[in-house]
Order: sequence, then structure tokens, then C-alpha cells
Amino acid sequence: MNKPWEGYFPPFRIFGNLYYTGTVPASTHIVDTGDGLLLFDSGYQQSLYLVLDGMYRLGLDPRKIKYILHTHGHIDHMGATRALVELTGARTAIGRLDEEYANGRQDLSYARELGMRFTETFQPDILLDDGDTLSLGNTTVQCMATPGHTPGAMSFFFHVTDGEKTYRAGLHGGMGINTMCRSFLQKYGLSFECRDQFKAAMDRLSREKVDIFLGNHMQHNETPKRYARLEAGEREAFVCPTDWSAYALWARENLIRMEQEEQMNEEVTKCGES
Repeated sequence: MNKPWEGYFPPFRIFGNLYYTGTVPASTHIVDTGDGLLLFDSGYQQSLYLVLDGMYRLGLDPRKIKYILHTHGHIDHMGATRALVELTGARTAIGRLDEEYANGRQDLSYARELGMRFTETFQPDILLDDGDTLSLGNTTVQCMATPGHTPGAMSFFFHVTDGEKTYRAGLHGGMGINTMCRSFLQKYGLSFECRDQFKAAMDRLSREKVDIFLGNHMQHNETPKRYARLEAGEREAFVCPTDWSAYALWARENLIRMEQEEQMNEEVTKCGES
């Protein structure tokens, strides 16, 4: 069984007014807009105390969270949202097509696959569509629909600053191909169209200019390695304008490889039956 409470990672400032307060199993990012906090993905409910502890360690007051934005509707990214809302009064936003993942009308939060139950459902305040923007203080978040991993997966783009330099950060909506494999789609009666949607989304993402690549899981942008470089004194360890496009194209190819493997396995099975 997944044990998110074992996933402590030191909270830290990524650059300027952008922070990491997540865990090893699931990332949480915060932007201090000067007029309140934007929180991206709440993580698992079981590890919320680690997120809150991280905020306090960084001098960030959870009661100043104004919005919680979700990359997509899986338990590892929205499990703690209801508790955070009750604590802070923050408003919540998620891609429109993931609304029923959040409120529990569709049991597709990936909780069962993780040996868990998604009991802390919530009704989102804001349903995001492609091209929407959300503004708070000095920050405007641009929203891009990038379906595939879930129907409502949403990528976010915004600028962060240290007062001298300003960079564009990008947080993708979901790069995992686990929910697009044949067995998962057939189990829940889902359309294989999500694969073409994902490829198109990755093509679109690869054309975006992003200086600071953020992942909703640590492995996407090698968070631990970049953190170590920060600790060693490399102030702009997370600034790398080529990483974003390269990863988007890799994710597209990763799905194609899975499709090819499934096709090969299907052909082998047919040969064995003939």
C-alpha cells in the first residue's frame, strides 16, 4: 500500500516567490503573489501535515492561501484539498472535465490503483477551460488544457520574480501514461481517444517557452538533484529553458513506445492461439 506520510522532503524556495512544499510521492508548489498565496496541487490527505509544516518552515501562512489549482483529478494531487479548504477558506480550481473526479461522481481518482479510498471529495469552485486565466496580486496564471492522463488535465504558466530577474514557470497537467494503457482503459470503459489527445497536447506544450520546468511528481524535473544544486549555492538551479520542450517530446514518444509494445504483445498472443 502507498504510504505518502513517509515521503518527507525539505521545503525550499525554488526561485524568487516560488516555493516547493510537497513530498516525494507528490509535488506541491506555492507562489506568493504579494496579495495571498496560490497553491498548486494539495497532495495526499495523509501527507497534508508535511505540506503545512513545510509552509511554516518557509514563513508561509497557510491561512493566506487564496486559490488551490489542480493539475488533474487524481488523489495524489487533490486528496488534501477538502481539508485545506476547511482550514483556509481557499477557492478551488480544476479542469472542467475532471469536475466529477473531484466531487466523487466518477470513481476515477486512481485511489483504488494505489490501495486507497478517496473519501475527502469536494465540489470545485472554478471549472477551468483552455485559455482561461486566473489572477492574484502580481501573478496571472495561464491555463492550457492538456488532456490524456485525465480528460481535464490542465497545465499552468506564470511568471516568478526575485525583484531583479523574472522567469516564466510551467507546470504540466499530467505526463503519466499509466491511465492510457489498454488494461486501464478497458477496465473503466474509457475511450482510446485520450492517446491522440495526449500526443497533440505534448506537441502543443513543446512549443511553449518555459524557463523553469515544474513537475507534479519529482522525477519529471529531477527535483532532488536541482535541490542539491541549490543547496550547493547554484541560485538558478531550476532555470533551464530547454528542459520543458525536451520532456514534452519525450512524454509523447513514451506513449508511442507503449502503444508499440501493446501491439507486439497482441500479435504474439494471436500467434500463440493460432
